[in-house]
Amino acid sequence: MTKPVVLIAEELSPATIDALGPDFEVRHTDGADRSQLLPALADVDAVLIRSATKMDAEAIGAAKNLKVIARAGVGLDNVDIDAATKAGTMVVNAPTSNITSAAELAIGLLLACARNIAPANEALKGGRWARSKYGGVELLEKKVGIVGFGRIGQLVAERLKGFGVEILAYDPYVSVQRAGQLGARLVTLDELLAESDFITIHLPKTPETIGLIGKEALAKVKPSVRVVNAARGGVLDEEALAEAIADGRVAGAGLDVYAKEPCTESPLFDFESVVVTPHLGASTEEAQEKAGVAVARSVRLALGGDLVPDAVNVSGGAVAEEVRPGIDLVEKLGRVFTAVAGSVPVQLDVDVRGEITEHDVSIWELSALKGLFTAITEDPVTYVNAPLLAQERGCESRLLTDADSEAFRNVTTLRGTLADGTVVSVSGTLTGPKMVQKVIGVNGFDLEVPMSQHMAFFSYVDRPGVIGALGRLLGDADVNIASMQVSRNDEGGPALVALTVDSAIPEDVVTAIGVEIGADTVRTVDLG
Repeated sequence: MTKPVVLIAEELSPATIDALGPDFEVRHTDGADRSQLLPALADVDAVLIRSATKMDAEAIGAAKNLKVIARAGVGLDNVDIDAATKAGTMVVNAPTSNITSAAELAIGLLLACARNIAPANEALKGGRWARSKYGGVELLEKKVGIVGFGRIGQLVAERLKGFGVEILAYDPYVSVQRAGQLGARLVTLDELLAESDFITIHLPKTPETIGLIGKEALAKVKPSVRVVNAARGGVLDEEALAEAIADGRVAGAGLDVYAKEPCTESPLFDFESVVVTPHLGASTEEAQEKAGVAVARSVRLALGGDLVPDAVNVSGGAVAEEVRPGIDLVEKLGRVFTAVAGSVPVQLDVDVRGEITEHDVSIWELSALKGLFTAITEDPVTYVNAPLLAQERGCESRLLTDADSEAFRNVTTLRGTLADGTVVSVSGTLTGPKMVQKVIGVNGFDLEVPMSQHMAFFSYVDRPGVIGALGRLLGDADVNIASMQVSRNDEGGPALVALTVDSAIPEDVVTAIGVEIGADTVRTVDLG
């Protein structure tokens, strides 16, 4: 059996290769060299990159089998996520791999600013003993303002406790209670700017945060303030900061990130009170190893057909263990729905009932869409592009949940409205210790048949002789019936027979059965 191919496009830790394991063919290339990268992508299933490899639309288009782009780090500026989504390619990163390293560097820059470590070092190495020139300030009893109180901001707060500082935090998405638990006082941005002796920035770069700490903000700070940015370039306006330092309105700064990188020239470099590093936030042995191992595990999950919590272009997030067994069931229900409906619905409800709703089952909506489109498009359908395929075909979906379920502990029903107003429904559940997948309802008819690779559904008017005709025609075609169930609501009224068979029913036999029993609808499903 051919192994999936994983392309390593940049230098990664040996632990990354070990985490991939023996189940893949691993190749290497220089991702920064387009002449090497593009041909190397031709037949790979996954590519692992860092920051030097650009996975843009051209590169993604060159990789016809590509299922996963894995960035061993946090930022994704070098990945065209829209192009990847359209291609059905999952994009994963390692969002928590560098948070400790980034927090520690921010504190290092803060201390370096406070004690003038960088210029004193340079002076002494240059033969000057300048003790009086490079006096600094203590952190004890100072106010440190943390702009952005997410994971890294909170780590910074925890590590600063030992310095005896008062911590101010600004983050519109963090509660007063959470900030208080970490010993921080939640304030407005203006309050933070006015009161802080040190300001450290830990915000993502978004349209709302670009230039947030700029000319207007820096006009509100103490002249003794020192500003640190080890988060994202562009959040701090570097030109405005240089002007403020030159005018004596800011005492100093520590920067690891810049609006344009690599950055080798800046007016900030002229000031001894500014400490700069070349984007070293994630550049520790530990962070690089964590990032590589994390994305290697994600690649294993993705190429194994599993959900990846760190996928940035797949909604659903982390999946509880209790929810995982239902993912495959719901995907198969989607395929059964398409077969029974014969078309794509304009509205699909994924109705989940029972105790499973105590957990987040949003991934089941994706699973239903993936199953819905698998049999009707030539393109590969993944958790990534299934919502896009639904949008392109005018199919809206929604997830409904209810803790009450009457007949079974948990029931999932796919209920869709077709373009002509017809409503089609398919229900399923998992039963017993072995979590057996079963179809328990089709279009209002109650059933309980095991999910099988080969299934068939015939609707007709209830009358004698139908079951015999079915058995005879299938027997003549050498198709063995594994299970059969007939469902009806009234004697002599509409009825449905559901079959599981050991092999696919030939088309001519399906047609003959439909004619023989006078079927209203004849639908077969192949889940192979």
